[in-house]
Amino acid sequence: MSVPAQFDAFRIHGDTGGHRAGREAIGLDDLAPGEVVIRAAWSSVNYKDALAGTGKGRILRRFPLVGGIDVSGHVVASTDPAYREGDAVLATGCGLSETRDGGYAQYVRLPSSAVIALPPSMDLREAMVIGTAGYTAALALLRLRDNRQVPAMGPLLVTGATGGVGMLAVDIFSGAGFEVHAVSGKADRAAFLRDIGATEVLGREALQTTKPLDTARYGGGLDNVGGPMLVSLLAQTVPYGSVASAGLAASADLDMTVMPFILRGVSLLGIGSSGSARDIREEVWAQLAGPWRPRHLARICTREVGLDGLPAVFEAMLAGQSFGRTVVRID
Repeated sequence: MSVPAQFDAFRIHGDTGGHRAGREAIGLDDLAPGEVVIRAAWSSVNYKDALAGTGKGRILRRFPLVGGIDVSGHVVASTDPAYREGDAVLATGCGLSETRDGGYAQYVRLPSSAVIALPPSMDLREAMVIGTAGYTAALALLRLRDNRQVPAMGPLLVTGATGGVGMLAVDIFSGAGFEVHAVSGKADRAAFLRDIGATEVLGREALQTTKPLDTARYGGGLDNVGGPMLVSLLAQTVPYGSVASAGLAASADLDMTVMPFILRGVSLLGIGSSGSARDIREEVWAQLAGPWRPRHLARICTREVGLDGLPAVFEAMLAGQSFGRTVVRID
């Protein structure tokens, strides 16, 4: 299949004219170099995409760039023999919409190191409902399990549970055999969280403590919030339990003592999904297509839009008015 001379993309500019972003026609030569050209089918919207697309966060390291940190589609050309025309593939993170052009385009060119073969039991749309959010949740579970976390240690607490990473973590962790407790400031979403796997749903205040060590209530967990909430979770984690840190929705600060670490042997695990090694990405996607496959994707995906619908989604997300995962149909 040949690539047309011009195709549509959602491109982000930042120059003397200020920030601007929208649909425009570009050519293959406008894209960052790479060995694999993909006819994109689907992408998704993450908080990072909303920050980049509106200019309200310093995400892009150069301009202009095509937005979108996720993409799935079929290979149309490749100079790497590992990929052939027609292969179904996906990519998440790896500098997309940060240092290189991303997935919000009809054609995407990537280094072969960023491209992962779509697992045989997964379709292209499903892969993007999962996207970076689900990959991050599954990467957290991989690190927890590698650090000897087992269900017998007690429930895993997921903070920011109504965000994309949080929802998918509730689904994935519970499906993997862990009891999951969810923390959310949205009381009206408690029934939803229970439906996708949470045993208990707590308000933010239920976790709060000012003690450097409090009663050990949780086996560990996944924190998407940062700041005092992460400190409180660490103070309430059982001996040798682990807490994965994947977000800073409330704060990037960590004001605490070392007591949970040296008196209980608690581990704090960093989850950096964008730059994880290729072998790890392949392992995580194999798990997501197998034993850790999310069971409630149809409920978690609440919206589907085309490229023209992105600005409205970005604004709603940054205003706290979005819920669930949004997939982007590359039309």
